[in-house]
Amino acid sequence: MTGPRFALALAATLLAAPNLASQSLAQDYPTRPIKIIVPFGAGGPADVTARLIGNVLQENFGQPFVVENRTGAGGVIGTLEAAKSQPDGYTLLMMSNTQTANESLVPQRKYELMRDLVPIAPVNSSDLVIVVHPSVPAKTLQEFIVLAKSQPGKLNYASSGQGTPYHMAGELFKTMAGIDVVHVPYRNSGEARSGVIGGQVQMMIDAVPAMAPNIAENQVRALATTGKARSSVLPNVPTASEAGVPGYEATIWLGLMAPAGTPKPVIDKLNAAVNAAIKRPDIVKLWTEQGAVAMSMTPQEFDKYLRSDIVKWAEVVKQFGDKP
Repeated sequence: MTGPRFALALAATLLAAPNLASQSLAQDYPTRPIKIIVPFGAGGPADVTARLIGNVLQENFGQPFVVENRTGAGGVIGTLEAAKSQPDGYTLLMMSNTQTANESLVPQRKYELMRDLVPIAPVNSSDLVIVVHPSVPAKTLQEFIVLAKSQPGKLNYASSGQGTPYHMAGELFKTMAGIDVVHVPYRNSGEARSGVIGGQVQMMIDAVPAMAPNIAENQVRALATTGKARSSVLPNVPTASEAGVPGYEATIWLGLMAPAGTPKPVIDKLNAAVNAAIKRPDIVKLWTEQGAVAMSMTPQEFDKYLRSDIVKWAEVVKQFGDKP
């Protein structure tokens, strides 16, 4: 075969070759351990969830899923490391709405979320809970608001860092309640939790699954949860909307991304495995007991969700006038 027909056939073969190679890679994937970068501290929701999902995926694929905590700068350091990693499916990022908030909160970061990473799948979402140290005289959220208004700038609240869902939830609470409490960012959730349990800070907004044991042991006092409805884990704790801040709502969600350029068949294979994992009865039971809800999406649906969340937090940051 010669001439134009040969040229067309050759072009078609060349175009098909990368796709065939990508599909072959996905069929064999994975052939070695996979690293999940968690840009937050050990013991927090992202860390615990990454290890749980990693164990399930390890059973599925027969290869280790190793969690590495890369903390600092409100999740920016670990996210940058993931963004700069080889796009081969062997480095993943466990991320949250921290990353979507950082798109507007931290303009000097050296990556762009939707340019340098690609969505795999969301994992779950959890309500938050507003707690205070037992030494704080307020027994209800309304009493805390009255106390804070009587001492502007004197009370403080902990978070696991600038731009994290806990920080953003705190700023939203301050704005809607009309109070002035000082943000104290820690390096990770565990340290922030220790800060409020130890009384170094008066208040914290944390994920229900992470803080519930401390509430049960009376190490902190729960004032309100942050979802639309009461938490199944803390049914006797009113929502913030019920307790004095009408319309207040804040959650934390978690998901997986990979470096941009990761072959689509690999992304699709991981997406299918994650969606199967979060539907397992034992996982559903565990998360129900903890107050977490599974989130199931295709990579395309998760992409749209992320872009919408980036826009939402950009408006919130603009409203708060926050600075990185």
